[in-house]
Amino acid sequence: MRYHALACDYDGTLAFDGRIAAATIDAIRSLRASGRRPVMVTGRQVQDLLAICPDIDLFDMIVAENGAVVYVPATRVERTLAEPPPPELVRRLRQRGVEPLDVGRVIVATERPQEVAALEVIQQLGLELQVIFNKGSVMLLPSGVNKATGLAAALDDLKLSLHNVVAIGDAENDHALLASCECAVAVGNAVPTLKERADLVTAGDNGAGVRELIQRLIAGDLAEVAPALDRHDVPAGTDAGGHTVRLPAYGSAALVAGTSGTGRSAFVSGLLERLGKRMLQHCIVDVTGDHLDQRAAVVLGGAEHAPEVDEIVEVLDKPKQNAVVNLVGVAPAQRPHFFTSLFARLQEMRARTGRPHWLVVDEIEQLSPAGWDLGALRRGQDLMGLLLITSRAGAVPLPVLSSVDAIFAIGRAPAATIRDLAGVLGEPAPGVPDVELQSGEAIAWWRSRAQAPFWLRGVPGPERPSDHRAAGAPAEAP
Repeated sequence: MRYHALACDYDGTLAFDGRIAAATIDAIRSLRASGRRPVMVTGRQVQDLLAICPDIDLFDMIVAENGAVVYVPATRVERTLAEPPPPELVRRLRQRGVEPLDVGRVIVATERPQEVAALEVIQQLGLELQVIFNKGSVMLLPSGVNKATGLAAALDDLKLSLHNVVAIGDAENDHALLASCECAVAVGNAVPTLKERADLVTAGDNGAGVRELIQRLIAGDLAEVAPALDRHDVPAGTDAGGHTVRLPAYGSAALVAGTSGTGRSAFVSGLLERLGKRMLQHCIVDVTGDHLDQRAAVVLGGAEHAPEVDEIVEVLDKPKQNAVVNLVGVAPAQRPHFFTSLFARLQEMRARTGRPHWLVVDEIEQLSPAGWDLGALRRGQDLMGLLLITSRAGAVPLPVLSSVDAIFAIGRAPAATIRDLAGVLGEPAPGVPDVELQSGEAIAWWRSRAQAPFWLRGVPGPERPSDHRAAGAPAEAP
């Protein structure tokens, strides 16, 4: 399951005229029954919601005041994420006759055209506040506070990643929310600019649009929207034409094959850097000690002591924390057993949370027990991204290799490497370009594509900022 939470705006999305329809409440119950977590993200104040939404307990978390407050319905605990409004600001707004004027724990809300007076008061007082619009509503909030920052705080409590969230909204103040999540959805009645930047626009308005989205989530986990989400994909390098070659962020399985000292480490380091930049949580299983310098990861185990599966899971329990599992201290004969135990626990964790997003395994041929069918395990469980590394291509067991789609051959004899892999697979060896690879270069072979192996330079340079594309917009060349 790719999506473990649905973040919904309230007014104009979940609710019409301030109320959620009974059919939408039933849809949220179905969402919960599917194992997914509903989160409400709204500009309203908590007390206002408690008065008008009797089914608030259906939501795991409430992000209120446009990201400034988090409320947990199950415990009735409310916490603020920013400073309260300065009393002098409120006093002067009232002095100017700004009406209506609602003051929350952090937010100050009014309506158009009172933003003119509000901006003048903010300037007079020299305050660092922002003005946010929600169709006819006007909200004053501390700089940097928005629905995306509030949702991030709520997800930390739920131990979920933004990569496993679908967000749906209708208005200007939902831009940051939708942009922060893996999949962005606009209801049919959304403002045009939100529709333009969404991955999916529902046919229905308001609650009907939410019900439509929930039905699609439960039926197929929005698999049909995946082609529109290529901005999340992981750059593997550039081909001879200068086009970026990407690994899908969800469900990819890749093998890097090549001996040490041939640029393999540089190529793998580039991929790991890209995983980190995209905040895709990863766990590296390291039998050689080659990955102990990962700056954004906690190293577990060492030459003097073996890591424990429980401590690895505890580290990965934090969505923004990566792990390096150092198996140098585990006897070679015990490593396959340790790895299968760890893999089972990570699959359990991923079924609950969608994390870790990627599992990186160095020297996979040393860790695969006889008869271990990785392909069957991946088909039967949630698809964890896999990056497998080997120095002995011909020694990779068939059940492991059969689960791999993308192969990167590194070193002085890439054609021989690909012939060895094709031999294990029982497939005809494809033609390989006659090139001498330099450090960081590879021959890439996508087994599922009708495409011959091709030259690739790994570790691409600085990436261009990616826009949040509308669904159906042309993708970057593969």
